[in-house]
Amino acid sequence: MPLKLNCDLGESDSIEMVNVDAQVMPFIDQANIACGYHAGNELIMAQTVDYALQHKVSIGAHPSYPDRENFGRKSMNIPTPQLIELIQEQIMLLSKIAAKKNAIISYVKPHGALYNDMMINGHIRSAVMQAISDSPGSLAFMLQATPRAENHQKEAEAFGIELIFEVFADRCYTDEGALLSRSMPGAVHSRKRMLEQVRQLNDQGSLTTVNGLVLPLSADSLCVHGDNAEGVAAIADIRHILS
Repeated sequence: MPLKLNCDLGESDSIEMVNVDAQVMPFIDQANIACGYHAGNELIMAQTVDYALQHKVSIGAHPSYPDRENFGRKSMNIPTPQLIELIQEQIMLLSKIAAKKNAIISYVKPHGALYNDMMINGHIRSAVMQAISDSPGSLAFMLQATPRAENHQKEAEAFGIELIFEVFADRCYTDEGALLSRSMPGAVHSRKRMLEQVRQLNDQGSLTTVNGLVLPLSADSLCVHGDNAEGVAAIADIRHILS
C-alpha cells in the first residue's frame, strides 16, 4: 500500500489565517485538526472540517496538553485520570463540530510534547490509548513508526484499537528511530533534504538518520507539519512522489 499523506491543521488563530489549510487540503489524505488546547478554536475547527469534506480527506483529532502559550510543545505532569479526560474532551469537541456537518472523526493523533512524551513513556501512551478506546465510535490511533512498532501493536490490541504508523517528511531522526530534538541543529529538514527523505521512505521503506545510518521503517502515513513553511510549499511535490 502506498503511503498516505497527513498534515497537522487547524492551528491558525483566526479564520483569516487558515491559508495553510486551504493550500494543503487538496493534496493530503488525512487532516489532523487541532482541538483548541494548543491552537485553533471552534470556528477554525469548523472551517477545517469544511475543507476536509470538500476534498474528501479523512478527519483526525489532534489533541495536546493544555498549553497554548508554548504551542503544546512543553511537557506537563498531569495525573493519568485527568490526562485521559483532557484528551477525551478534545476528541468530543471536534466530534460534535464534525457531526453537525455530517462528518466523522476516524482517528486520533496527539500533538507536540504529548506525542513525544507518549512515544517514550508507556504510562502516557496507555493513557492516550485508554482515552481513545473509551471515546464513542471506532477511532484509530496515529503514532510514530519506530523499531518498537511490534510492541506498540500488542499494546493497542489490549485496548482494542487500530494503529496508524506514521513517518515524518520534514524531521531528522536519531539512530534509535526517535525524532531529533528541535533544539538540535538540523532537526527540521530543508526542502531538498525533505524531498530526499520522502523519496527514500516511499521507494525503499527506510530513512537516513542524523549519523548516516539507514533505518528501515514500516509506515502507513507520511506527515508534513502545517507550521513548517518549507513543507507546505513542497506539498504538491511530496504528493507527486507518493503517487
